[in-house]
Amino acid sequence: MFVRLLMLLLLAANIGVASWLVLAQRQPTPRLPLTDPGVPPLVLLAERDRPSRAAAPDTRTRSPARTTACTSLGPFDTQSDLRAAMNALTPAVERIQFRESARTQSYGHVVFLPAQPSREAALSFARQLSARGVRDYYVVSSGDQQNTISLGLFRDIANAERRRAELAELGFNAQIAERTEARPEYFLDFAEIAARSVDWRALLPDARSVTARTIPCF
Repeated sequence: MFVRLLMLLLLAANIGVASWLVLAQRQPTPRLPLTDPGVPPLVLLAERDRPSRAAAPDTRTRSPARTTACTSLGPFDTQSDLRAAMNALTPAVERIQFRESARTQSYGHVVFLPAQPSREAALSFARQLSARGVRDYYVVSSGDQQNTISLGLFRDIANAERRRAELAELGFNAQIAERTEARPEYFLDFAEIAARSVDWRALLPDARSVTARTIPCF
């Protein structure tokens, strides 16, 4: 009987202690100061300098942007002329480049008879011309105009028309076509500081046929 009573008392004591541990409010532990009173706290060098650098205004002097102007010179007829001009201008300009283009040039007007079906047919037609007293002709043997019969090349269109009329009186239906050829030409493009314009004519005294025009900068 005594043992049972003792066990009940111990059980009640354990329950009481557990309830106190769960329900009791813990008092907050006070935080100790990092330094003694009157002593300033330690600050890292990086922490001290960072705000001042962020707040300090940028007092560096910025150089003003330079305004450039770009010019194209040309046309130059040969690569030799182009190289000479480029060598003369390069030390005086900011940037320089060259480019090549093609220009269609007229070399006059040709009077001719249309192409025949074969070389033999063209030669036979030529003999008919010779029989009618036409001496100035040429049978084209190759190229785009193969088997045509050329009857003369004329710079003046009026002379070409006169030649065709003469052949028409002899019974030949001649035609006129302009003779053209693609000819390369060369240009120089350069950039310069707008406030210091380059006197390119003084640097290129022999380039009399060359003209200049303003272009977008490259």
